[in-house]
Order: sequence, then C-alpha cells, then structure tokens
Amino acid sequence: MARVKGALMTRKRRKKTLKLAKGYWGSKSKHFKMAKQAVMKSGNYAFIGRKQRKRDFRRLWITRISAACRMNGVNYSTFMNGLKKAGVTLNRKMLSEIAVTDEAAFQTLVEKAKAAL
Repeated sequence: MARVKGALMTRKRRKKTLKLAKGYWGSKSKHFKMAKQAVMKSGNYAFIGRKQRKRDFRRLWITRISAACRMNGVNYSTFMNGLKKAGVTLNRKMLSEIAVTDEAAFQTLVEKAKAAL
C-alpha cells in the first residue's frame, strides 16, 4: 500500500485560509501561521458583531421613540405601558419609523396610550 501524506488537502486548507486573510496588513496575508490566527480572531469579532448589531439597533429605536415621546409630553416607559394596555402590538422598529416619518400618526398613538392608562 502506498503512503499518502496529504499534501493536496493541506495545500487546499492553507489556500482557503490565505484567501480569507486577503487584504490583511503585512505578514497576516502572506504567512499561513499568522493568517490562521488573524482569520480566527476576525471570525470571533464577526460573531460578536452580529449579536451587537441587534442590541445597537434596539437601542437606537428606543432612543428615537423616547425623544418623540418627550416632544408629546410623556416619557418612554409610560408610553410603552399605555400601548400595551391599549392592545397596540407595534414593535419598536415600526414605532421609531413612525416617530421619524409621520409625527401626526405618532401623536395619535401617544393619545391612545394616555387614554389607556
């Protein structure tokens, strides 16, 4: 039986890692060992970033809703509680879009929330 050393798969794996590291600064894009470390690190950052993006957008939406609520004389928590009691099931993304684009519609939502309390 002939001995197989696996050069083909090794080269394939290394090429894949170096392709992912393309554009990295200095040796990180040229040398396999450094490229492997950089790709692993960037993968971790990407994974964390996908979670943080969701948090950041939710924070942005809440800030926008809160600012619009203050302009209508009610704070954020009271407004959200009123909406819940009024049976309005709009999510924060849609509420922030309404607050930014259509002030009259948001004002009617505030009035509904106030009436439900």
